[in-house]
Amino acid sequence: MKLEQTGIEGVWVAAGVAHQDSRGAFSRLFCSREQQDIIGSRSIVQINHSITRRVGALRGLHYQNAPHAEMKIVRCLRGRVFDVAVDLRKGSATFRKWTSLELSPGNPRALVIPEGCAHGFQVLEPDSELLYLHTAFYASKAEGAVRFDDPIIGVDWPLAPTDLSDRDLHHPLLDRNFEGIVV
Repeated sequence: MKLEQTGIEGVWVAAGVAHQDSRGAFSRLFCSREQQDIIGSRSIVQINHSITRRVGALRGLHYQNAPHAEMKIVRCLRGRVFDVAVDLRKGSATFRKWTSLELSPGNPRALVIPEGCAHGFQVLEPDSELLYLHTAFYASKAEGAVRFDDPIIGVDWPLAPTDLSDRDLHHPLLDRNFEGIVV
């Protein structure tokens, strides 16, 4: 695996190498040894899978607060998505900045999103499927979110956002006095 730092500290792109032959292809999706510098002492404790049907559909921007803050590693298994990480960490040099990566099975990459960063994505092809590796168990009481169209963050979604859940439509906007998440 090849690891590439993005413009936000702690947000990485993990690029795999697909080995192909006449039977098909094989690629490693995760390797704790190769990603040791990123994962550190964390362990993957939960793996989730999502399917989003319609092009333009948007999910996010979600995170979990301490003590349930989590690192996520997100990979696309089917379709194509515009994947986003937003830095909400208190004191971070890139606070309120975002980065994005197009994920698809054809480009065997994953976005590594550290604790204190929100995550969201928009579907670019129908029936897109994502695989998420988490370093903390889901805790509903620790849920946090920011609205997808927050003007302070200013994510430039590639398509007009559609098919949002009622919950995602009503997440709060950041208050100008918001100082960030402590992780």
